Amino acid sequence: MGKTILLIGGSYGIGFEMAKALHTDHTVYIASRTKEGLHGLNVNHITFDATSDSLEASQLPDGIDGFAYCPGSINLKPLKMLSMEVFREEMELNFFSLVNVVKTIMPKMSEGASMVFFSTVAVGTGMPFHTSIAAAKGAIEGFAKSLAAESAPKVRVNCIAPSLVDTPLAGRLLSNDKKREFMSQRHPLKRVGNTTDIANLAVFLLSDKSTWVTGQILGVDGGMSTLNIS
Repeated sequence: MGKTILLIGGSYGIGFEMAKALHTDHTVYIASRTKEGLHGLNVNHITFDATSDSLEASQLPDGIDGFAYCPGSINLKPLKMLSMEVFREEMELNFFSLVNVVKTIMPKMSEGASMVFFSTVAVGTGMPFHTSIAAAKGAIEGFAKSLAAESAPKVRVNCIAPSLVDTPLAGRLLSNDKKREFMSQRHPLKRVGNTTDIANLAVFLLSDKSTWVTGQILGVDGGMSTLNIS
């Protein structure tokens, strides 16, 4: 039986890959800044900017069975080059907007519903130049675990922690063959991730095939977080 799924951010990248996988069998709502790229998909679009807008409960369906928050950022710089404003912006986009949306939709979540958030491998594996994004995503991981405990057994909450994924956000890091090869070789599986790698797990976590999974931080990272093959 089809579910009602809400995706925050679904016009490109991982969210778009999720929308493609979900739209034929489920009722999908996408809240994002633009409809661009969504043509041909059977989805309901809500214009929404995670950095500035409040999601109105009246725009949302009752009985949400699945939710994923997809907006993110990649801002890799040494600490000395990061202003406090950058840290605030990272927290606003990645964490505070997520909290605002969750507070809005929680009364609408159905029994047995599932929430999926996104972190980064850099939270659990210290990496240089990741201070701002690791801090923001670390907040998401703590929030996810606490919310999973608070919401059980009605709502499941899990978090996916990818390594580098080939999305528009990562364009600067993968802008030529030399960079792509360098980034690939850093991973035990010798490639960077693609959107399908991450979307497949997210769709699984939203499905009834994962009904005994909650409070987890799940790495999809080509082995980066657990294997040392140097």
